[in-house]
Amino acid sequence: MAVLVVIAHPDKNSFTQQWAKESIHGARNLEHEVLVSDLYEMKFDPIEKAAHYDFTYPKNQFDVLRTQEFHSQNNSLPKEVLTELEKINRCELIIFHFPIWWFSPPAALKGWMERVFVNGAAHDTTYRFDKGKLKNKRAQFCVTMGASKQESSFNGKEADIEMLLWPMAYTLKYLGMDVLPHKIINSVHSYHTDNKKIAIEKNLKSELQNQLSFIQNCQLAEPLKFNKDTDFSNDGVLKESALSHSPFIRHSK
Repeated sequence: MAVLVVIAHPDKNSFTQQWAKESIHGARNLEHEVLVSDLYEMKFDPIEKAAHYDFTYPKNQFDVLRTQEFHSQNNSLPKEVLTELEKINRCELIIFHFPIWWFSPPAALKGWMERVFVNGAAHDTTYRFDKGKLKNKRAQFCVTMGASKQESSFNGKEADIEMLLWPMAYTLKYLGMDVLPHKIINSVHSYHTDNKKIAIEKNLKSELQNQLSFIQNCQLAEPLKFNKDTDFSNDGVLKESALSHSPFIRHSK
């Protein structure tokens, strides 16, 4: 299969970058085709703006959705966006490697999604969620964070990491993708000393060595649960008979 590895970390010597390299090596060792989008190395501009287009639609304002739709239909999207869309269309699995900064993914990654997941080419009002244009593709988050596992749990002081990642995961679900359970490595920072530093480095080395096996099992993993289109009324409200799979979409009682 084809695998796209998206990397969002500016330091080539960071653990995030080393981890991404192991994903690339692991996928190649499994004889998968590997595509890479290293956002900082590419100097990908994460800011969606009118300057990226020859003209906006309508011409007197920058309506992002309508401009993206127009250029999608006329095959006139920015070259760098077309390149990324081609990678996405070719792959069956996308592995995202990124740290958590200020309780969310880096702005570089969020901006990449805003520019690349364009209205028209990647989704529209008809083809989204269960009918999404990127259906049958899988996505995997490989996340590093400085907080400990306890601090980033459901009752932790640093907030529930599963909740923090939900908006990004739901974006991919909106496009039709299956999102696999996140792989999160905690306590990744440079302030460890003495025995704790030795223990953390040993754990990180072990995680890198296990990445090939992790990639191998990605196609077998059970995706995260999200509500289906049929769980909602015509007004887009969760039916009383439907289960809630996230505090973001829930019943009133």
